[in-house]
Amino acid sequence: MSEKYILALDQGTTSCRAILFNRAGQIARVSQKEFTQIFPQSGWVEHDPNEIWKTQEEVLQAVVAEHGITFAQIDSIGITNQRETTVVWNKNTGRPVYNAIVWQDKRTIDICEELKEAGHTDLFTKKTGLVIDSYFSGTKIKWILDQIPNARKQAENGDLIFGTIDTWLVWKLTNGAQHVTDYTNASRTLLYDITKLEWDQDILEILTIPRTMLPKVQQSSSGFGEANLKGHKIVISGIAGDQQAALFGQTCTMPGLAKNTYGTGCFMLMNTGKKAQFSQNGLLTTLCCGPNGEVNYALEGSIFIAGAAVQWLRDGLEMVISAEETEKMAEKADQRSEVYLVPAFAGLGAPYWDMYSRGAIFGLTRDTSKNEMVKSTLEAIAYQTKDVLLAMEEDAGTKLKSLRVDGGASANNYLMQFQADILETTVERPEIIESTALGAAYLAGLASGFWNKEELEKKNSIDRNFEPKRNTDEVEKLYNGWKKAVKRTLNWLKN
Repeated sequence: MSEKYILALDQGTTSCRAILFNRAGQIARVSQKEFTQIFPQSGWVEHDPNEIWKTQEEVLQAVVAEHGITFAQIDSIGITNQRETTVVWNKNTGRPVYNAIVWQDKRTIDICEELKEAGHTDLFTKKTGLVIDSYFSGTKIKWILDQIPNARKQAENGDLIFGTIDTWLVWKLTNGAQHVTDYTNASRTLLYDITKLEWDQDILEILTIPRTMLPKVQQSSSGFGEANLKGHKIVISGIAGDQQAALFGQTCTMPGLAKNTYGTGCFMLMNTGKKAQFSQNGLLTTLCCGPNGEVNYALEGSIFIAGAAVQWLRDGLEMVISAEETEKMAEKADQRSEVYLVPAFAGLGAPYWDMYSRGAIFGLTRDTSKNEMVKSTLEAIAYQTKDVLLAMEEDAGTKLKSLRVDGGASANNYLMQFQADILETTVERPEIIESTALGAAYLAGLASGFWNKEELEKKNSIDRNFEPKRNTDEVEKLYNGWKKAVKRTLNWLKN
């Protein structure tokens, strides 16, 4: 009998990937391709939905061909996606009415301010677990309906539909047969009541979004329809937003377990179980997955710019050729350097939630070199993580004994050691750092019967533990410098 695989589609902010996982939960093959980042104005970030689909389709075809198997050997498909990024398209023609507005986009700041001034802050937070911020999908939908000619009329006629990227991919994979999402992605839209588990009519009316635009919501590990790939019908049986997928991939399915993903942004989630726990410290409450893929709750701290800061060093400043070389450059840097980079290129996320912050560098001296700049960029990722962890520990009333990590930048040993030092706790890096794709695969395989719950619980294996090495006084001095730097970037755009 031919070996079977799970096909995970990992649709990220800068690239599309397709990954084949074998029955042992190991990566058999990866195909990846970047796509275009569109910046029409300062603070605006867009993607072409059709290019995303074309790129995703290319890599899923490539990974199967390159591994020398057929689509008949694919047991099921799992999808994980950049969250909050918003697509609105005509359900009759399948054509988007506008580019996808990316989660990093800041064009709806004025809409958010109007909502706050109208006194809606508490209502939105109580129902959705989120804050009113341009980060989330709701105000992006409103902008499209308000700004694109004829869009609102088409939406009111029932011709336009909305989806996060998972919904868009399922629509394309099923040739328009399925307009669906899962609980985790729905919980990031600013439109979904996370305690009642339904789209909230009050919020839809406030944002003037027709209910007919919204997809059906279902459990993350369940049947989302069938993809028709070269004549083979393959069930799509797992979907989760990238961070919840990573939490599941790290098997953080019980209350108190936490992970941090180092991707374009940086996202720390802690599973809090069956009950929603609302933060007093600037964190979000969101939906995640329990051991069987069922609805659980999590506290989340969202850092907007992490790996994107390294990408900026590479593409914007041309200081590095590749992300991989930053580890050695940071090690070569003067370790006494007190240069701080605050990468608030898209404002600051948790626990600050300041849309008006902008990036800044502090402590430059005449002898500052590229190495010190690289070092400060990596350290900024770790400092932001500490900001979130402290807030999470206070909300949860407990100190984390260790932090599980994943994502591309977790392969950087300098960053991981500094992270352990600044947190003063153990950092655990698994053998497979592709936890996002792995979580999507687990969810798909759980629903299809490819794996069972007991098998998944045994699959988490550690590659390396990073133990803190710096003393508390040094850590405190370094972190105080970071807090001083952040303070000076707050409200930069406000008079």
